[in-house]
Amino acid sequence: MIGLVLAAGAGRRLRPYTDTLPKALVPVDGDTTILDLTLGNFAEIGLTEVAIIVGYKKEAVYERKAALEAKYGLKLTLIDNDKAEEWNNAYSLWCGRDAIKHDVILANGDTVHPVSVEKTLLAARGNGQKIILALDTVKQLADEEMKVIVDAEKGVQRITKLMDPAEATGEYIGVTLIEGSAADELADALKTTFERDPDLYYEDGYQELVNRGFKVDVAPIGDVKWVEIDNHDDLAKGREIACQY
Repeated sequence: MIGLVLAAGAGRRLRPYTDTLPKALVPVDGDTTILDLTLGNFAEIGLTEVAIIVGYKKEAVYERKAALEAKYGLKLTLIDNDKAEEWNNAYSLWCGRDAIKHDVILANGDTVHPVSVEKTLLAARGNGQKIILALDTVKQLADEEMKVIVDAEKGVQRITKLMDPAEATGEYIGVTLIEGSAADELADALKTTFERDPDLYYEDGYQELVNRGFKVDVAPIGDVKWVEIDNHDDLAKGREIACQY
């Protein structure tokens, strides 16, 4: 199993930080970045290899690659997304389609979360699941969250931001365990998704899989402090959380 990080996004709502850096390299605890936290989590659960999808300001990640490898004891492979500033992340995850064949824990490059999330996903393996989403069933939901409806027997039924929060089982937090056996089907669903509309999310690719009859499972993470960092208010929350890890 390897780690996979989506770190190609521009994060324009975080300017001026992202004038020169991709969102994943914005500091959240001293010099510690969002990417640092994710790599630290991966190292703590015993992973030794991580693939990182890069795009916007990718040279900043390339410059730090050797130092990050030394700091976390990881072998990093950088995968270029050539449309990072044009298309949404369904295409970005598709760029990592070969990495997924190794079994991966996927983390969005803007999600500040504790290692308990990865541990929860690993503990949920072993019953034939191919894709397991980390789900927050505690948080009060609003319009911006990536909301999920789950059936106890059939797994994920809907995953979208465009849902009445009252209907949702919980929020997908941007971390997924993907078994290599799902790689080809997921890659095909992602391709269908971005070819239909390049502005769609990879979660729309998950919905495409569900629509095809593929079972996508979830693992509730419990009452865990985490945040998806999209703007300066989120960044302030991320800095409050990160210093507690």
